[in-house]
Amino acid sequence: MIALNTVALLSLAAVAFAAAPDSAALGTIALGAALGIGIAGAGCGIGQGIGLKGACEGTARNPDAGGKIMGTLILGLAFIESCAIYALVISLILLFVKPLG
Repeated sequence: MIALNTVALLSLAAVAFAAAPDSAALGTIALGAALGIGIAGAGCGIGQGIGLKGACEGTARNPDAGGKIMGTLILGLAFIESCAIYALVISLILLFVKPLG
């Protein structure tokens, strides 16, 4: 998922940065940033949902292991959320570093 997100961000942005600074280039950069953060948000949301589903099922099957499952769940959710933050940082770099030349 991260590879797909990075390809979407960079493919649209590379075309925009190679073009002359005009409103079409800024539109392409904005489109790349929007697609990148959208794909990342959707992927992270799905991943967090699947992780939470697994943790709930594991706790329901073995309530004594709830503490270990919760610790692992929180760590996994933090890693998933870091992917979304990475995509946000890349999108903001695309928008604000070289918007018009």
